[in-house]
Amino acid sequence: MKLVVFFFSLCFSFLQAQESKTLYFDFAKEVPNAISLKNFDEWIVSNQNIEILQIAGYCDSVDTNLSNKKLASKRIQSVLTLLKSKNSRISNSLIQEVFGEDFKQSKIQAENRKVTFLYKIVDEPIIETELLIEEKPKEESLVEKIEKERISLIDKFENAKIGDRIVINNIHFQFNSENIIPESEPLLEQLLFIMELNPDLEIKIFGHICCNPDPKDTKLSYRRALKIFNYLRDNGIQLRRLAYKGFGSNEPVYPIPEKNEEEKIANRRVEIEIVKK
Repeated sequence: MKLVVFFFSLCFSFLQAQESKTLYFDFAKEVPNAISLKNFDEWIVSNQNIEILQIAGYCDSVDTNLSNKKLASKRIQSVLTLLKSKNSRISNSLIQEVFGEDFKQSKIQAENRKVTFLYKIVDEPIIETELLIEEKPKEESLVEKIEKERISLIDKFENAKIGDRIVINNIHFQFNSENIIPESEPLLEQLLFIMELNPDLEIKIFGHICCNPDPKDTKLSYRRALKIFNYLRDNGIQLRRLAYKGFGSNEPVYPIPEKNEEEKIANRRVEIEIVKK
C-alpha cells in the first residue's frame, strides 16, 4: 500500500513540475497575434530557464480538417522559432501534436486558434572549471551553422537601422543555379516569419556571387535574388515591401580570385537592406 501511495505521489509531483502556456492566432494566420506576442515577451522575461516538452497546434472549424492541420503545423513551427529566438531549450524528445479542428472546440472561435506548449523549469548546470579538459573545437556541420544563423536573424533585424545591410551567409544555391538547397530552407522560412512579425518592414534583397572575374555578368545573382523575392511574394508579403538586385561579383568581401573556400563562401552571399521599419 505504501508503495502504491509513493508511486502516485511521484507521478503527481512530476505533473506539478510541468506548466503550460498558450498563444493565440488571428484567423488563417501562421504567427501569433499582437496581443499574444506582447504577452509572450512579458512572460519570457521571468521564464528564462525553461525546457519545452510538448507542443500542440489547433485551428477553428473553418475550412477542411486537412487544411487546418497544415495550418496548425505551421503555427507550431512559428512558436518554436519564437521560443528558440529567446534561447528557450527544446527537449530532444519533444512531442508535437497537430489537431487541426479535430478536438473539443470552444464556441468562441478565437479560443480555438492557438498553440499550447508544456514546459518545465530547469536549473542552470554548475560547471566546475577546475575539471574542464580543453578539447579541440568540433567543426560545425552545415545544418548546425544554418540553425545558429536562423536563430540569430530576429535579433539582427531588431537591432538594424534603416540603410543597414544584414548578411545571410548560409542561403546556399545549387551549382550555377538559382535553386536553393533544402538545408537552407529554414533561413527562408525565418526571413518570411520576420516579415510577418514586422508588417511595416520593407527590404531590398541583394544577390552576390563568387569566383567570377567578369563584373558585367550579373545574371545569376539577379536570378538568385529574384528567387528569394518570389518566395516572400508567393507567401503573402506585399510587393510594395520588396525589391531585389543582383550585383554579380562587383562587391566582393575578398578580392577575386579568392584564396580559399572560406573567402568564396563570404563572397557568395545574400544581403538584406533595411528600407523601412
